[in-house]
Amino acid sequence: MIKSVFNYPISTLLDIESNIIYSIPRYQREYTWGKPQWERLFDDLVENNSGYYLGSIICINQSQDAITIQDLEVVDGQQRLTTISLLLAAVYKALKSKQSLTDEENFELLKLKNKLVMRKDSKQPRLIPQVQNNNQLDYFYVLSLTGILEEKDCPSNAGNRRILRGYRYFLEKIEQYASENGDNDSFFQLLLDRVNSATLVKIEVNNHSDAYTLFESLNNRGVPLTAIDLIKNKLLSQLEKLEPGSIDDNYDSWKKVIEALGDDYNVQERFFRQYYNAYRSEIKNIVLVPIATKSNLMQIYEKLVNHNPKKFLNDMVRLSKIYANLINQNPVEEIKLRNLLQSLERVQAAPSYLLLLILFDKKQSLQLENHHFEKIIDFLIRFFVRRNTTDLPPTRDLTRIFMDLAENCLLKQGDEIVRFIETQLSSQSASDEKFKNSLSSQIYEENKAICRFVLCSLEEEQMTKEREVDLWKVQGKQYIWTIEHIFPQGENIPADWVKMIANGDKYLAKSYLNSHVHQLGNLTISGYNSSLGNKSFAEKRDREDNNKRYVGYKNGLFLNNELKNENEWTIEKIEKRTKFLVSLILKKYSLVSV
Repeated sequence: MIKSVFNYPISTLLDIESNIIYSIPRYQREYTWGKPQWERLFDDLVENNSGYYLGSIICINQSQDAITIQDLEVVDGQQRLTTISLLLAAVYKALKSKQSLTDEENFELLKLKNKLVMRKDSKQPRLIPQVQNNNQLDYFYVLSLTGILEEKDCPSNAGNRRILRGYRYFLEKIEQYASENGDNDSFFQLLLDRVNSATLVKIEVNNHSDAYTLFESLNNRGVPLTAIDLIKNKLLSQLEKLEPGSIDDNYDSWKKVIEALGDDYNVQERFFRQYYNAYRSEIKNIVLVPIATKSNLMQIYEKLVNHNPKKFLNDMVRLSKIYANLINQNPVEEIKLRNLLQSLERVQAAPSYLLLLILFDKKQSLQLENHHFEKIIDFLIRFFVRRNTTDLPPTRDLTRIFMDLAENCLLKQGDEIVRFIETQLSSQSASDEKFKNSLSSQIYEENKAICRFVLCSLEEEQMTKEREVDLWKVQGKQYIWTIEHIFPQGENIPADWVKMIANGDKYLAKSYLNSHVHQLGNLTISGYNSSLGNKSFAEKRDREDNNKRYVGYKNGLFLNNELKNENEWTIEKIEKRTKFLVSLILKKYSLVSV
Protein backbone atom coordinates (compact mmCIF):
# COMPACT_ATOMS: atom_id res chain seq x y z
CA MET A 1 0.00 0.00 0.00
CA ILE A 2 2.69 2.53 1.06
CA LYS A 3 5.22 3.13 -1.67
CA SER A 4 7.73 4.98 0.50
CA VAL A 5 8.08 7.01 3.69
CA PHE A 6 10.76 9.68 4.09
CA ASN A 7 11.54 12.02 6.95
CA TYR A 8 12.86 15.04 5.06
CA PRO A 9 14.26 18.40 6.07
CA ILE A 10 12.39 20.97 3.97
CA SER A 11 15.63 21.80 2.17
CA THR A 12 15.98 18.19 0.99
CA LEU A 13 12.31 17.64 0.16
CA LEU A 14 12.13 20.70 -2.08
CA ASP A 15 15.44 19.92 -3.74
CA ILE A 16 14.06 16.70 -5.22
CA GLU A 17 13.15 17.33 -8.84
CA SER A 18 9.38 16.78 -8.77
CA ASN A 19 6.18 18.65 -9.50
CA ILE A 20 4.02 18.90 -6.39
CA ILE A 21 0.51 18.96 -7.80
CA TYR A 22 -2.56 19.64 -5.71
CA SER A 23 -5.36 17.17 -5.57
CA ILE A 24 -8.69 18.99 -5.45
CA PRO A 25 -9.21 19.99 -1.80
CA ARG A 26 -11.90 18.50 0.39
CA TYR A 27 -14.23 21.51 0.46
CA GLN A 28 -13.32 23.34 -2.69
CA ARG A 29 -15.14 26.59 -2.09
CA GLU A 30 -13.89 26.90 1.47
CA TYR A 31 -10.30 25.99 0.63
CA THR A 32 -8.25 28.66 2.44
CA TRP A 33 -5.06 29.07 4.40
CA GLY A 34 -6.12 30.39 7.77
CA LYS A 35 -4.19 33.24 9.36
CA PRO A 36 -3.66 31.29 12.61
CA GLN A 37 -1.52 28.81 10.67
CA TRP A 38 0.61 31.63 9.23
CA GLU A 39 1.28 32.94 12.72
CA ARG A 40 1.82 29.47 14.17
CA LEU A 41 4.29 28.42 11.47
CA PHE A 42 6.42 31.56 11.72
CA ASP A 43 6.50 31.63 15.53
CA ASP A 44 7.20 27.90 15.79
CA LEU A 45 10.16 28.13 13.42
CA VAL A 46 11.67 31.15 15.14
CA GLU A 47 11.06 30.09 18.74
CA ASN A 48 11.98 26.39 18.49
CA ASN A 49 15.29 24.70 17.88
CA SER A 50 16.49 23.45 14.50
CA GLY A 51 14.74 20.40 13.10
CA TYR A 52 11.23 21.48 14.10
CA TYR A 53 8.66 18.87 13.01
CA LEU A 54 5.93 20.24 10.72
CA GLY A 55 3.87 17.06 10.35
CA SER A 56 3.25 14.73 7.43
CA ILE A 57 1.99 14.91 3.88
CA ILE A 58 0.47 12.14 1.78
CA CYS A 59 1.23 12.05 -1.95
CA ILE A 60 0.16 9.81 -4.78
CA ASN A 61 3.13 8.98 -6.97
CA GLN A 62 2.09 7.09 -10.09
CA SER A 63 5.37 7.67 -11.90
CA GLN A 64 6.95 4.52 -13.31
CA ASP A 65 10.35 6.00 -14.18
CA ALA A 66 12.32 7.22 -11.16
CA ILE A 67 14.80 9.07 -13.40
CA THR A 68 12.35 11.55 -14.94
CA ILE A 69 10.68 14.41 -13.09
CA GLN A 70 7.93 12.92 -10.96
CA ASP A 71 4.45 14.28 -10.41
CA LEU A 72 3.38 14.03 -6.78
CA GLU A 73 -0.35 14.55 -6.25
CA VAL A 74 -0.86 15.87 -2.72
CA VAL A 75 -4.01 14.57 -1.01
CA ASP A 76 -3.09 15.65 2.52
CA GLY A 77 -0.81 18.54 3.43
CA GLN A 78 -1.77 21.05 0.73
CA GLN A 79 -2.28 23.88 3.19
CA ARG A 80 0.99 23.13 4.97
CA LEU A 81 3.04 23.05 1.75
CA THR A 82 1.48 26.28 0.49
CA THR A 83 2.19 28.09 3.76
CA ILE A 84 5.81 26.89 3.70
CA SER A 85 6.23 28.00 0.08
CA LEU A 86 4.82 31.44 0.85
CA LEU A 87 7.32 31.78 3.71
CA LEU A 88 10.21 30.72 1.45
CA ALA A 89 9.07 33.27 -1.15
CA ALA A 90 8.97 36.01 1.52
CA VAL A 91 12.46 35.08 2.79
CA TYR A 92 13.75 35.14 -0.81
CA LYS A 93 12.23 38.59 -1.40
CA ALA A 94 13.55 40.01 1.88
CA LEU A 95 17.05 38.63 1.33
CA LYS A 96 17.14 39.81 -2.28
CA SER A 97 16.09 43.31 -1.17
CA LYS A 98 19.30 43.83 0.86
CA GLN A 99 21.53 46.51 -0.60
CA SER A 100 24.55 44.24 -0.91
CA LEU A 101 24.86 40.49 -0.75
CA THR A 102 27.81 38.32 0.08
CA ASP A 103 28.72 35.36 -2.08
CA GLU A 104 27.26 33.11 0.58
CA GLU A 105 23.97 35.04 0.54
CA ASN A 106 23.81 34.90 -3.26
CA PHE A 107 24.24 31.14 -3.00
CA GLU A 108 21.40 31.01 -0.43
CA LEU A 109 19.23 32.97 -2.87
CA LEU A 110 19.90 30.44 -5.58
CA LYS A 111 19.05 27.56 -3.23
CA LEU A 112 15.82 29.29 -2.18
CA LYS A 113 14.86 29.81 -5.81
CA ASN A 114 15.49 26.15 -6.58
CA LYS A 115 13.07 25.22 -3.82
CA LEU A 116 10.31 27.20 -5.51
CA VAL A 117 10.97 26.48 -9.20
CA MET A 118 12.52 23.56 -11.07
CA ARG A 119 16.28 23.64 -11.57
CA LYS A 120 16.00 22.39 -15.15
CA ASP A 121 13.23 24.87 -15.99
CA SER A 122 13.25 28.06 -13.93
CA LYS A 123 9.86 29.06 -15.41
CA GLN A 124 8.16 25.99 -13.91
CA PRO A 125 7.04 26.34 -10.26
CA ARG A 126 7.46 23.21 -8.13
CA LEU A 127 4.16 23.73 -6.36
CA ILE A 128 1.11 23.72 -8.64
CA PRO A 129 -2.09 24.68 -6.79
CA GLN A 130 -5.48 23.93 -8.32
CA VAL A 131 -6.96 26.69 -10.49
CA GLN A 132 -10.18 26.95 -8.49
CA ASN A 133 -10.88 30.36 -6.90
CA ASN A 134 -7.73 31.85 -8.49
CA ASN A 135 -5.46 29.86 -6.16
CA GLN A 136 -2.99 29.04 -8.93
CA LEU A 137 -3.02 32.55 -10.43
CA ASP A 138 -2.52 34.11 -6.99
CA TYR A 139 0.37 31.81 -6.11
CA PHE A 140 2.16 32.36 -9.43
CA TYR A 141 1.65 36.11 -8.99
CA VAL A 142 3.37 35.94 -5.59
CA LEU A 143 6.37 34.24 -7.23
CA SER A 144 6.45 37.02 -9.82
CA LEU A 145 6.54 39.64 -7.02
CA THR A 146 9.72 38.03 -5.72
CA GLY A 147 11.30 38.10 -9.17
CA ILE A 148 11.47 34.31 -9.35
CA LEU A 149 8.94 34.24 -12.20
CA GLU A 150 8.57 36.84 -14.90
CA GLU A 151 6.30 39.78 -14.15
CA LYS A 152 2.58 38.94 -14.12
CA ASP A 153 -0.54 41.07 -13.86
CA CYS A 154 -2.16 41.08 -10.45
CA PRO A 155 -5.32 38.92 -10.52
CA SER A 156 -8.47 40.86 -9.70
CA ASN A 157 -9.07 41.13 -5.91
CA ALA A 158 -5.93 39.07 -5.15
CA GLY A 159 -5.14 41.37 -2.21
CA ASN A 160 -8.30 40.27 -0.45
CA ARG A 161 -7.58 36.55 -0.81
CA ARG A 162 -5.52 34.40 1.49
CA ILE A 163 -2.45 33.64 -0.62
CA LEU A 164 -1.32 37.22 -1.16
CA ARG A 165 -2.34 38.16 2.38
CA GLY A 166 -0.23 35.28 3.74
CA TYR A 167 2.79 36.33 1.70
CA ARG A 168 2.50 39.93 2.91
CA TYR A 169 2.12 38.74 6.49
CA PHE A 170 5.41 36.87 6.27
CA LEU A 171 7.18 39.89 4.76
CA GLU A 172 5.94 42.09 7.62
CA LYS A 173 6.98 39.57 10.26
CA ILE A 174 10.46 39.19 8.75
CA GLU A 175 10.91 42.97 8.71
CA GLN A 176 9.57 43.25 12.27
CA TYR A 177 11.84 40.52 13.68
CA ALA A 178 14.87 41.90 11.85
CA SER A 179 14.35 45.43 13.17
CA GLU A 180 13.63 44.25 16.72
CA ASN A 181 16.83 42.14 16.81
CA GLY A 182 18.91 44.89 15.21
CA ASP A 183 21.06 42.46 13.26
CA ASN A 184 19.62 41.62 9.86
CA ASP A 185 22.39 39.25 8.85
CA SER A 186 22.12 37.16 12.01
CA PHE A 187 18.36 37.02 11.81
CA PHE A 188 18.33 35.95 8.15
CA GLN A 189 20.83 33.24 8.93
CA LEU A 190 18.74 32.05 11.89
CA LEU A 191 15.53 32.04 9.82
CA LEU A 192 17.15 30.22 6.91
CA ASP A 193 18.55 27.61 9.26
CA ARG A 194 15.19 27.03 10.91
CA VAL A 195 13.33 26.87 7.57
CA ASN A 196 15.86 24.56 5.92
CA SER A 197 16.10 22.20 8.87
CA ALA A 198 12.36 21.95 9.63
CA THR A 199 11.22 18.41 8.81
CA LEU A 200 8.24 16.84 7.11
CA VAL A 201 7.35 13.18 6.76
CA LYS A 202 6.42 12.49 3.13
CA ILE A 203 4.37 9.34 2.60
CA GLU A 204 3.98 8.13 -0.97
CA VAL A 205 1.25 5.75 -2.10
CA ASN A 206 0.37 4.33 -5.50
CA ASN A 207 -3.28 5.30 -5.84
CA HIS A 208 -6.30 6.99 -4.26
CA SER A 209 -7.54 3.74 -2.75
CA ASP A 210 -4.29 3.37 -0.79
CA ALA A 211 -4.47 7.04 0.19
CA TYR A 212 -7.95 6.49 1.66
CA THR A 213 -6.89 3.41 3.59
CA LEU A 214 -3.88 5.28 4.95
CA PHE A 215 -6.01 8.27 5.88
CA GLU A 216 -8.37 6.06 7.86
CA SER A 217 -5.38 4.71 9.81
CA LEU A 218 -3.47 7.94 10.43
CA ASN A 219 -5.84 10.86 10.45
CA ASN A 220 -7.25 11.71 13.86
CA ARG A 221 -7.19 15.47 13.52
CA GLY A 222 -10.57 17.11 13.09
CA VAL A 223 -12.79 15.90 10.26
CA PRO A 224 -11.13 12.95 8.49
CA LEU A 225 -10.86 12.67 4.74
CA THR A 226 -13.61 10.35 3.52
CA ALA A 227 -14.00 8.02 0.57
CA ILE A 228 -16.40 10.57 -0.96
CA ASP A 229 -13.75 13.29 -0.66
CA LEU A 230 -11.23 11.14 -2.50
CA ILE A 231 -13.72 10.11 -5.19
CA LYS A 232 -14.35 13.80 -5.80
CA ASN A 233 -10.62 14.58 -5.78
CA LYS A 234 -9.88 11.82 -8.25
CA LEU A 235 -12.78 12.73 -10.52
CA LEU A 236 -12.07 16.46 -10.72
CA SER A 237 -8.36 15.82 -11.16
CA GLN A 238 -8.97 13.45 -14.10
CA LEU A 239 -11.47 15.82 -15.73
CA GLU A 240 -9.04 18.73 -15.40
CA LYS A 241 -6.38 16.69 -17.20
CA LEU A 242 -8.80 15.92 -20.03
CA GLU A 243 -10.35 19.39 -20.19
CA PRO A 244 -7.98 22.03 -18.73
CA GLY A 245 -9.92 24.93 -17.23
CA SER A 246 -13.14 22.93 -16.80
CA ILE A 247 -12.85 22.52 -13.07
CA ASP A 248 -15.46 25.14 -12.11
CA ASP A 249 -18.17 23.58 -14.26
CA ASN A 250 -17.27 20.07 -13.15
CA TYR A 251 -17.22 21.07 -9.51
CA ASP A 252 -20.64 22.68 -9.89
CA SER A 253 -21.90 19.39 -11.33
CA TRP A 254 -20.41 17.47 -8.41
CA LYS A 255 -22.12 19.87 -6.01
CA LYS A 256 -25.45 18.92 -7.57
CA VAL A 257 -24.76 15.30 -6.67
CA ILE A 258 -23.99 16.09 -3.03
CA GLU A 259 -26.88 18.54 -2.71
CA ALA A 260 -29.28 15.92 -4.06
CA LEU A 261 -28.07 13.38 -1.49
CA GLY A 262 -28.18 15.79 1.46
CA ASP A 263 -25.73 16.48 4.27
CA ASP A 264 -25.76 13.04 5.88
CA TYR A 265 -22.47 11.35 4.98
CA ASN A 266 -23.92 7.91 5.65
CA VAL A 267 -26.55 8.51 2.97
CA GLN A 268 -23.92 9.78 0.53
CA GLU A 269 -21.72 6.74 1.06
CA ARG A 270 -24.71 4.39 0.81
CA PHE A 271 -25.62 5.92 -2.55
CA PHE A 272 -22.17 5.18 -3.97
CA ARG A 273 -22.19 1.64 -2.62
CA GLN A 274 -25.69 1.00 -3.94
CA TYR A 275 -24.89 2.46 -7.36
CA TYR A 276 -22.17 -0.13 -7.89
CA ASN A 277 -24.25 -2.95 -6.43
CA ALA A 278 -27.22 -2.05 -8.65
CA TYR A 279 -25.24 -1.65 -11.88
CA ARG A 280 -22.58 -4.27 -11.24
CA SER A 281 -23.72 -6.46 -14.14
CA GLU A 282 -23.31 -3.52 -16.54
CA ILE A 283 -19.88 -2.33 -15.36
CA LYS A 284 -18.17 -5.62 -14.52
CA ASN A 285 -15.99 -5.18 -17.60
CA ILE A 286 -14.48 -2.12 -15.87
CA VAL A 287 -14.20 -3.37 -12.31
CA LEU A 288 -15.19 -6.77 -11.03
CA VAL A 289 -15.71 -6.70 -7.28
CA PRO A 290 -18.39 -9.04 -5.84
CA ILE A 291 -20.05 -6.37 -3.73
CA ALA A 292 -19.32 -2.76 -2.77
CA THR A 293 -18.47 -2.21 0.90
CA LYS A 294 -17.07 0.69 2.88
CA SER A 295 -13.59 -0.79 2.76
CA ASN A 296 -13.37 -1.29 -1.03
CA LEU A 297 -15.33 1.77 -2.17
CA MET A 298 -12.28 3.77 -3.23
CA GLN A 299 -10.82 0.80 -5.07
CA ILE A 300 -14.02 0.52 -7.13
CA TYR A 301 -14.42 4.18 -7.94
CA GLU A 302 -10.81 4.79 -8.83
CA LYS A 303 -11.27 2.35 -11.71
CA LEU A 304 -14.66 3.74 -12.73
CA VAL A 305 -13.33 7.30 -12.79
CA ASN A 306 -10.22 6.32 -14.74
CA HIS A 307 -12.34 4.53 -17.33
CA ASN A 308 -14.53 7.48 -18.33
CA PRO A 309 -14.66 10.40 -15.88
CA LYS A 310 -17.09 12.52 -17.92
CA LYS A 311 -19.64 9.71 -18.26
CA PHE A 312 -19.22 8.87 -14.60
CA LEU A 313 -19.97 12.44 -13.52
CA ASN A 314 -23.03 12.63 -15.79
CA ASP A 315 -24.28 9.30 -14.41
CA MET A 316 -23.86 10.50 -10.83
CA VAL A 317 -25.78 13.73 -11.52
CA ARG A 318 -28.66 11.81 -13.12
CA LEU A 319 -28.85 9.02 -10.56
CA SER A 320 -28.46 11.25 -7.50
CA LYS A 321 -31.64 13.05 -8.58
CA ILE A 322 -33.47 9.73 -8.60
CA TYR A 323 -31.97 8.80 -5.23
CA ALA A 324 -33.14 12.15 -3.83
CA ASN A 325 -36.69 11.11 -4.80
CA LEU A 326 -36.29 7.73 -3.11
CA ILE A 327 -35.08 9.16 0.19
CA ASN A 328 -37.55 12.07 0.08
CA GLN A 329 -34.76 14.61 -0.08
CA ASN A 330 -36.64 15.85 -3.15
CA PRO A 331 -40.10 14.21 -2.91
CA VAL A 332 -41.80 13.08 -6.12
CA GLU A 333 -44.81 15.02 -7.33
CA GLU A 334 -47.29 12.11 -7.42
CA ILE A 335 -48.95 12.10 -3.99
CA LYS A 336 -49.59 8.36 -3.71
CA LEU A 337 -46.05 7.48 -4.79
CA ARG A 338 -44.61 10.13 -2.45
CA ASN A 339 -46.53 8.73 0.52
CA LEU A 340 -45.41 5.20 -0.27
CA LEU A 341 -41.76 6.28 -0.50
CA GLN A 342 -42.09 8.07 2.84
CA SER A 343 -43.44 4.88 4.41
CA LEU A 344 -40.63 2.88 2.83
CA GLU A 345 -38.07 5.20 4.44
CA ARG A 346 -39.82 5.03 7.82
CA VAL A 347 -39.87 1.23 7.77
CA GLN A 348 -36.05 1.19 7.43
CA ALA A 349 -36.00 -0.28 3.93
CA ALA A 350 -32.76 1.32 2.69
CA PRO A 351 -31.40 -1.98 1.23
CA SER A 352 -34.19 -1.87 -1.38
CA TYR A 353 -33.05 1.49 -2.76
CA LEU A 354 -30.47 -0.15 -4.99
CA LEU A 355 -33.28 -2.03 -6.75
CA LEU A 356 -35.52 1.03 -7.03
CA LEU A 357 -32.61 3.15 -8.27
CA ILE A 358 -32.06 1.06 -11.37
CA LEU A 359 -35.78 0.47 -11.96
CA PHE A 360 -36.57 4.19 -11.92
CA ASP A 361 -33.52 4.94 -14.06
CA LYS A 362 -34.53 2.40 -16.70
CA LYS A 363 -38.31 2.66 -16.34
CA GLN A 364 -38.84 3.51 -20.00
CA SER A 365 -36.95 0.54 -21.42
CA LEU A 366 -38.45 -1.74 -18.74
CA GLN A 367 -41.95 -0.40 -19.54
CA LEU A 368 -42.65 0.55 -15.94
CA GLU A 369 -45.37 3.06 -15.09
CA ASN A 370 -46.31 4.72 -11.80
CA HIS A 371 -48.88 2.01 -11.01
CA HIS A 372 -46.10 -0.59 -11.26
CA PHE A 373 -43.93 1.35 -8.82
CA GLU A 374 -46.86 1.78 -6.44
CA LYS A 375 -47.31 -2.01 -6.34
CA ILE A 376 -43.58 -2.66 -5.97
CA ILE A 377 -43.10 -0.13 -3.15
CA ASP A 378 -46.24 -1.25 -1.33
CA PHE A 379 -44.93 -4.81 -1.41
CA LEU A 380 -41.49 -3.69 -0.24
CA ILE A 381 -43.10 -1.98 2.76
CA ARG A 382 -44.91 -5.19 3.69
CA PHE A 383 -41.74 -7.20 3.20
CA PHE A 384 -39.66 -4.91 5.42
CA VAL A 385 -42.25 -4.71 8.20
CA ARG A 386 -41.98 -8.50 8.43
CA ARG A 387 -38.21 -8.58 7.95
CA ASN A 388 -37.46 -5.92 10.54
CA THR A 389 -39.82 -7.58 13.01
CA THR A 390 -38.41 -11.10 12.58
CA ASP A 391 -34.84 -10.41 11.37
CA LEU A 392 -35.51 -12.77 8.45
CA PRO A 393 -33.86 -12.79 6.02
CA PRO A 394 -30.75 -11.81 8.02
CA THR A 395 -29.16 -8.40 7.48
CA ARG A 396 -26.01 -9.90 5.94
CA ASP A 397 -28.08 -11.33 3.05
CA LEU A 398 -30.13 -8.25 2.11
CA THR A 399 -27.69 -6.53 -0.24
CA ARG A 400 -27.08 -9.72 -2.19
CA ILE A 401 -30.84 -10.41 -2.42
CA PHE A 402 -31.53 -6.98 -3.91
CA MET A 403 -28.49 -7.16 -6.21
CA ASP A 404 -29.85 -10.41 -7.66
CA LEU A 405 -33.30 -8.86 -8.03
CA ALA A 406 -31.85 -5.83 -9.82
CA GLU A 407 -29.86 -7.96 -12.27
CA ASN A 408 -32.76 -10.27 -13.08
CA CYS A 409 -35.35 -7.50 -13.38
CA LEU A 410 -33.37 -6.08 -16.31
CA LEU A 411 -34.39 -9.18 -18.26
CA LYS A 412 -38.13 -8.55 -17.73
CA GLN A 413 -40.72 -5.83 -18.32
CA GLY A 414 -43.77 -4.24 -16.73
CA ASP A 415 -46.11 -6.56 -14.82
CA GLU A 416 -43.61 -9.39 -15.09
CA ILE A 417 -41.14 -7.37 -12.98
CA VAL A 418 -43.76 -6.77 -10.29
CA ARG A 419 -44.65 -10.47 -10.09
CA PHE A 420 -40.98 -11.51 -10.07
CA ILE A 421 -40.15 -9.20 -7.14
CA GLU A 422 -43.16 -10.41 -5.15
CA THR A 423 -42.38 -14.07 -5.80
CA GLN A 424 -38.68 -13.81 -4.96
CA LEU A 425 -39.12 -11.78 -1.77
CA SER A 426 -42.05 -13.90 -0.55
CA SER A 427 -39.91 -17.03 -0.83
CA GLN A 428 -37.25 -15.49 1.45
CA SER A 429 -39.53 -13.81 3.97
CA ALA A 430 -40.51 -15.09 7.41
CA SER A 431 -43.61 -17.27 7.63
CA ASP A 432 -46.88 -15.90 9.00
CA GLU A 433 -46.35 -17.95 12.14
CA LYS A 434 -42.89 -16.51 12.72
CA PHE A 435 -44.21 -12.99 12.02
CA LYS A 436 -47.10 -13.54 14.46
CA ASN A 437 -44.78 -14.79 17.21
CA SER A 438 -42.46 -11.81 16.82
CA LEU A 439 -45.38 -9.35 16.90
CA SER A 440 -46.73 -11.03 20.02
CA SER A 441 -43.44 -10.72 21.89
CA GLN A 442 -41.94 -7.58 23.49
CA ILE A 443 -41.75 -5.80 20.11
CA TYR A 444 -41.02 -2.36 21.53
CA GLU A 445 -37.89 -3.70 23.20
CA GLU A 446 -36.76 -5.47 20.00
CA ASN A 447 -37.33 -2.67 17.47
CA LYS A 448 -38.81 0.67 18.57
CA ALA A 449 -38.91 2.05 15.03
CA ILE A 450 -40.96 -0.83 13.63
CA CYS A 451 -43.18 -0.80 16.70
CA ARG A 452 -43.95 2.87 16.13
CA PHE A 453 -44.44 2.34 12.41
CA VAL A 454 -47.05 -0.41 12.74
CA LEU A 455 -48.97 1.45 15.46
CA CYS A 456 -49.02 4.65 13.38
CA SER A 457 -50.04 2.74 10.25
CA LEU A 458 -53.00 1.15 12.06
CA GLU A 459 -54.08 4.55 13.32
CA GLU A 460 -53.67 6.24 9.94
CA GLU A 461 -55.76 3.54 8.28
CA GLN A 462 -58.75 4.51 10.46
CA MET A 463 -58.36 8.29 10.18
CA THR A 464 -61.01 10.45 8.57
CA LYS A 465 -60.35 13.87 7.05
CA GLU A 466 -62.11 15.43 10.05
CA ARG A 467 -59.82 13.61 12.49
CA GLU A 468 -56.63 13.63 10.44
CA VAL A 469 -53.43 13.98 12.50
CA ASP A 470 -49.80 14.03 11.36
CA LEU A 471 -48.32 11.34 13.57
CA TRP A 472 -44.87 11.88 12.02
CA LYS A 473 -44.59 15.58 12.78
CA VAL A 474 -41.25 16.47 14.34
CA GLN A 475 -40.45 19.22 16.81
CA GLY A 476 -36.74 19.79 17.13
CA LYS A 477 -35.37 16.28 16.63
CA GLN A 478 -38.21 14.39 18.27
CA TYR A 479 -41.65 13.22 17.21
CA ILE A 480 -44.54 15.09 18.78
CA TRP A 481 -46.60 11.89 18.83
CA THR A 482 -44.75 9.16 20.70
CA ILE A 483 -45.36 5.66 22.01
CA GLU A 484 -47.10 5.58 25.39
CA HIS A 485 -46.84 2.62 27.74
CA ILE A 486 -50.19 2.17 29.43
CA PHE A 487 -48.74 0.09 32.29
CA PRO A 488 -45.66 2.32 32.95
CA GLN A 489 -42.27 0.95 31.91
CA GLY A 490 -40.23 2.47 34.76
CA GLU A 491 -38.47 0.18 37.23
CA ASN A 492 -40.11 1.95 40.18
CA ILE A 493 -43.71 0.82 39.75
CA PRO A 494 -46.21 3.24 41.40
CA ALA A 495 -48.21 1.75 44.27
CA ASP A 496 -51.59 2.16 42.57
CA TRP A 497 -50.27 0.23 39.56
CA VAL A 498 -48.90 -2.55 41.79
CA LYS A 499 -52.35 -2.81 43.32
CA MET A 500 -54.18 -2.83 39.95
CA ILE A 501 -51.83 -5.07 37.94
CA ALA A 502 -50.81 -7.58 40.68
CA ASN A 503 -53.20 -7.17 43.64
CA GLY A 504 -50.50 -5.39 45.62
CA ASP A 505 -47.80 -8.02 45.06
CA LYS A 506 -44.61 -6.07 44.23
CA TYR A 507 -42.70 -9.15 43.05
CA LEU A 508 -45.52 -10.23 40.75
CA ALA A 509 -45.84 -6.68 39.41
CA LYS A 510 -42.10 -6.71 38.66
CA SER A 511 -42.50 -10.02 36.84
CA TYR A 512 -45.33 -8.58 34.73
CA LEU A 513 -43.20 -5.53 34.00
CA ASN A 514 -40.49 -7.78 32.54
CA SER A 515 -42.89 -9.96 30.54
CA HIS A 516 -45.67 -7.66 29.31
CA VAL A 517 -44.81 -3.98 29.47
CA HIS A 518 -43.36 -3.80 25.90
CA GLN A 519 -46.08 -5.87 24.21
CA LEU A 520 -48.29 -4.24 21.58
CA GLY A 521 -51.34 -4.59 23.83
CA ASN A 522 -49.74 -2.28 26.39
CA LEU A 523 -48.80 0.40 23.86
CA THR A 524 -50.63 3.31 22.30
CA ILE A 525 -49.75 6.67 20.76
CA SER A 526 -49.87 9.95 22.62
CA GLY A 527 -48.98 13.53 21.83
CA TYR A 528 -48.73 14.24 25.53
CA ASN A 529 -46.55 11.41 26.77
CA SER A 530 -44.71 13.51 29.35
CA SER A 531 -47.99 14.60 30.94
CA LEU A 532 -49.17 10.99 31.38
CA GLY A 533 -46.02 9.18 32.57
CA ASN A 534 -46.58 7.20 35.78
CA LYS A 535 -50.09 8.46 36.49
CA SER A 536 -52.80 6.00 37.39
CA PHE A 537 -54.84 4.38 34.65
CA ALA A 538 -57.89 6.54 35.42
CA GLU A 539 -55.81 9.72 35.31
CA LYS A 540 -54.28 8.72 31.95
CA ARG A 541 -57.71 7.86 30.57
CA ASP A 542 -59.46 11.07 31.67
CA ARG A 543 -56.58 13.56 31.27
CA GLU A 544 -57.61 17.01 29.88
CA ASP A 545 -55.61 20.07 28.88
CA ASN A 546 -56.28 23.61 30.09
CA ASN A 547 -58.98 24.03 27.44
CA LYS A 548 -60.86 20.98 28.70
CA ARG A 549 -59.87 18.91 25.65
CA TYR A 550 -59.16 15.26 26.22
CA VAL A 551 -55.45 14.47 25.88
CA GLY A 552 -55.58 11.05 27.53
CA TYR A 553 -57.15 7.87 26.22
CA LYS A 554 -60.38 9.70 25.36
CA ASN A 555 -58.57 11.72 22.68
CA GLY A 556 -60.46 10.06 19.81
CA LEU A 557 -57.65 7.89 18.38
CA PHE A 558 -58.64 4.49 17.04
CA LEU A 559 -55.94 2.82 19.14
CA ASN A 560 -57.63 4.15 22.28
CA ASN A 561 -61.19 3.05 21.47
CA GLU A 562 -60.98 0.14 23.87
CA LEU A 563 -59.02 2.01 26.52
CA LYS A 564 -61.44 4.92 26.86
CA ASN A 565 -64.14 2.64 28.28
CA GLU A 566 -61.95 0.62 30.65
CA ASN A 567 -61.94 1.16 34.39
CA GLU A 568 -58.84 -0.91 35.07
CA TRP A 569 -55.86 -2.33 33.24
CA THR A 570 -54.77 -5.93 33.79
CA ILE A 571 -52.42 -8.52 32.31
CA GLU A 572 -55.41 -10.31 30.77
CA LYS A 573 -56.46 -7.14 28.98
CA ILE A 574 -52.90 -6.53 27.73
CA GLU A 575 -52.84 -10.05 26.26
CA LYS A 576 -56.29 -9.67 24.71
CA ARG A 577 -55.42 -6.31 23.11
CA THR A 578 -52.11 -7.72 21.89
CA LYS A 579 -53.92 -10.52 20.02
CA PHE A 580 -56.32 -7.98 18.49
CA LEU A 581 -53.57 -5.65 17.25
CA VAL A 582 -51.46 -8.57 15.98
CA SER A 583 -54.41 -9.83 13.92
CA LEU A 584 -54.79 -6.39 12.31
CA ILE A 585 -51.06 -6.19 11.49
CA LEU A 586 -50.98 -9.72 10.07
CA LYS A 587 -53.79 -8.81 7.72
CA LYS A 588 -52.35 -5.40 6.76
CA TYR A 589 -48.87 -6.74 6.05
CA SER A 590 -49.72 -10.00 4.37
CA LEU A 591 -47.47 -10.91 1.45
CA VAL A 592 -50.38 -12.24 -0.56
CA SER A 593 -50.58 -10.12 -3.70
CA VAL A 594 -53.35 -7.53 -3.56
